[in-house]
Amino acid sequence: MSEPKRGWFARLTEGLTKSSKQMGEQIAQVFVAKEPLDQAKLDELEEMLIEADLGPHSAARITARFSEEKFGKDVDEADIREALSVAIGEELSTREGTFDPLSGPKPYVVLFIGVNGSGKTTTLGKIATDLTRRGAKVLVVAGDTFRAAAVEQLKVWAERAGADFLGRPTGSDAAGLAFDAVQKAKDEGYDVVLFDTAGRLQNKQGLMDELHKIIRVLKKVDPDAPHETLLVLDATVGRNALAQENIFGNQIGVSGIVMTKLDGTARGGVLVPVAQASDSPIKLIGVGEGVDDLQPFNARAFARSLVGLAEPIR
Repeated sequence: MSEPKRGWFARLTEGLTKSSKQMGEQIAQVFVAKEPLDQAKLDELEEMLIEADLGPHSAARITARFSEEKFGKDVDEADIREALSVAIGEELSTREGTFDPLSGPKPYVVLFIGVNGSGKTTTLGKIATDLTRRGAKVLVVAGDTFRAAAVEQLKVWAERAGADFLGRPTGSDAAGLAFDAVQKAKDEGYDVVLFDTAGRLQNKQGLMDELHKIIRVLKKVDPDAPHETLLVLDATVGRNALAQENIFGNQIGVSGIVMTKLDGTARGGVLVPVAQASDSPIKLIGVGEGVDDLQPFNARAFARSLVGLAEPIR
């Protein structure tokens, strides 16, 4: 993705308002009347973090880091938020990843996986728009051949982005489409191929078999493809996102995670246990419908927004 435009932190903070408001209210309840920071308060803090969907393991580690802070007698809510943001930021600092398809081989093949409704198609469309703005020649491929609506939605995104589009009739073989797409991209000098896939998790093994077949076929055209496999997760499903990461991560292999719809939940903290549980880094996060509302993941900025603090000083 291109560098975040000015105002991205403001959009991130606005997007995480539901989460930061809930966390702020809970912080105020836990740390009242300048009472001493004793074990009982730390236990309350840990419980609060678990309720905010940060997960028990991350909550325990964050609370332990937080307990090491040396607070004076005049500690206030702002001090608490600052210390909490530092602890959360440290928990996530090793989970940042980079997504830059224009720095790799051409055509750079990106496979998008995830359940239906997670935001795969919209994420792909936003990335296509970003890449064409940067002058890239992009091929958008409708690999979810089971849902006509998904194909039409992706076609609209491709047109809006100024990218080329490749699809097949409903029910076509997605793996065959993958072969044709990469061959076309090689022959016609495309920079990037963005390949959407189905997400019918209710038929889990059938879906996994199809994804494995797509990957096998891609490798016949280019042994290094796909160069990126992005798992798109919907933050509003809460800890179900953890289960999805486990299924796709274990069976398919994931190079990076995109967390969408962080603006639609009061439990944006779910990103924390997902980041810790996955072998793959968080590469992009989305906090709105706009094209510019999908940006690279920055652990420190996310942590500050999550607890309702201002933009970090560079």
